[in-house]
Amino acid sequence: MRALFCVVALFLMQATAFADTPIRLVIHGGAGTIDRSKITPELEQQYNAALAQALRAGHAVLLRGGPPVDAVVAAITVMEDSPLFNAGKGAVFTHEGRNELDSSIMDGSNRAAGAVAAVTTIRNPILAARAVMQRSPHVMLMGAGAEAFAKEAGLELVDPSYFRTEMRWKQLQNAIKEQKILLDHDGPAQPKDEKRGTVGAVALDAKGNLAAGTSTGGMTNKRWGRVGDSPIIGAGTWADNRSVAVSATGTGEMFIRSAAAHQVAARVMYAGETPAAAATHTLEEIAAIAGDGGMIVMDAKGNYAMKFNTEGMYRGTIGADGKPWVGIYGEPEKPVP
Repeated sequence: MRALFCVVALFLMQATAFADTPIRLVIHGGAGTIDRSKITPELEQQYNAALAQALRAGHAVLLRGGPPVDAVVAAITVMEDSPLFNAGKGAVFTHEGRNELDSSIMDGSNRAAGAVAAVTTIRNPILAARAVMQRSPHVMLMGAGAEAFAKEAGLELVDPSYFRTEMRWKQLQNAIKEQKILLDHDGPAQPKDEKRGTVGAVALDAKGNLAAGTSTGGMTNKRWGRVGDSPIIGAGTWADNRSVAVSATGTGEMFIRSAAAHQVAARVMYAGETPAAAATHTLEEIAAIAGDGGMIVMDAKGNYAMKFNTEGMYRGTIGADGKPWVGIYGEPEKPVP
């Protein structure tokens, strides 16, 4: 009887401790030129609903005691399956009319990491990134090799046509036309209003472990096998229990040149900055070299920030209470019913 009492008491203590732990998930769906005039109330509602769905998916993993890596994957998978975001199903087109996807993930408890780049047949690149991390001796695989690995790992492969959406195809045609006009007038080779975007998530579990993940289709009209910051550990993704978890979105070249995600972590670890201050200062450095974008950051105590220097960033967070909060523009995030 005494043994049974001890077991019950231990269970209650664990349950209470778990309930008091500040588990949290923070996500983004890309930052950039978000034109209010083109986002109808109906479309805004769709974005808010998709963000909330992703938050709830990741939160369910944390609530049942799952690791933050799995929570990150659950949230990002929802966004990869939605045509609203530039990742997975909603990926933008390259100049040649292909969808080339990149993704990465990192475990803050041991700094294990995995990434894939320039894949065209993997339905959910974030799943492939996790598989590279957990089931291979490597960190990054690309192209046909990554797809062969994904097939061996039993991941779902699709025909490239799966990723085609009419909206993204029209974006490509418009970008090509705009680029031609600029070139004909001796303007810059790349239009200023680049159609880009990324999705990402950072998670904190009940044990104080962090994880981060990022997934993208890159930028519209990209050429020559271009790869941005999203699959690069230290540029678009970083997680370390000693500092923070980071997922970034924006002008990938500038985030690479700034080692943006790692810079945020270094500012927190070595300069003692808060996640918010570290993100702000890093975005200022990126702006100084003509870059823009945003990032989500969280430390092992649950302190988090969603910072951007663009017109908006699709974003949201959910804590132990299970209530999702989302935002698009500069206003504070709002709860979703």
